[in-house]
Amino acid sequence: MRFVIARFPFDLIKSEVEQSMEGVAPEPVTGASVTIGRRTYPVKQVGAVITKQDRRDFTAGEVVRALTKLGFTCHAAPPVNPAEGLFGSSGPAGSSGTSWPNG
Repeated sequence: MRFVIARFPFDLIKSEVEQSMEGVAPEPVTGASVTIGRRTYPVKQVGAVITKQDRRDFTAGEVVRALTKLGFTCHAAPPVNPAEGLFGSSGPAGSSGTSWPNG
């Protein structure tokens, strides 16, 4: 099938995408992901492999649309744990429950 990703046309076939991803270790998933075989990859990683373009040149949505039409199962970004929020599991600046200096 023909897809346009980052303004460039690509003729993609499901078996060729699977073959391209063989032997590629999945990176940690932080956004949208796709299941290829028994592995789950970030869609931006798959997009970079199959298009040979820089990840900044295309959107995750473009890759999700193409992979979904090819028959792959795509997943939304994993939810953020509100307890961790922006500061991670240790709280702001690694605070351990002590008050700020001069405060």
